Amino acid sequence: MVDDHQIVRAGIRRILSEAKDINILAEAGSGEEAVQFIRNNEVDVVLMDIHMPGIGGLEATRKIVHYSPNIKVIVLTVSNDEIYPVRFLKSGAMGYLTKDCQAEELIQAIKQVKSGQRYLSAEIAQQLALKRFDNRDSPFDALSERELQVMLMITRGEKVPKIAEQLHLSTKTVNTYRYRIFNKLGVNSDVEMTHLALRYNVIENHLAQQDVSSSNV
Repeated sequence: MVDDHQIVRAGIRRILSEAKDINILAEAGSGEEAVQFIRNNEVDVVLMDIHMPGIGGLEATRKIVHYSPNIKVIVLTVSNDEIYPVRFLKSGAMGYLTKDCQAEELIQAIKQVKSGQRYLSAEIAQQLALKRFDNRDSPFDALSERELQVMLMITRGEKVPKIAEQLHLSTKTVNTYRYRIFNKLGVNSDVEMTHLALRYNVIENHLAQQDVSSSNV
């Protein structure tokens, strides 16, 4: 399992330790650690978080699938933002769950994915089904994984110093990402970016901060 929060890994380990026919070979706190381990060990299924320091979950998934096509990756994350499932599935992930899923569903997903079948939580499956009827090209498709990550944090009202701390980046680097995102999306402020994200269903209304216009970034 790959997650940068030790307490989350401990909870997942406890759940899976009670399941038959599932053995935890290793834990990793970053995508880099996971890729390095998988290059030297035989693994069937990888539980992958999205937001981590370093290369992050999406790039780690790409690398794992590239080096070891037989390994199945399941995304297990707190994020249910619409844009991520599509990106991960295109990168080779076989499953996508949010961390509020029941223990039984996680175990079922692992077994189903190991057998070669995809597994999506009901919420994610519904999102993808509805997306098929939306033919709009999204400007957010042009964002890199890190840019997308920074964008989502800003639209939720997080300040640049906090973002820098969480991503282990300098504030200067975060601001560079911010203005690069503005250029790609054709916006001039956090407010415009948030409205655009709402328009394209990248974020939900209840997640957008009402006072984003006063954000000190």
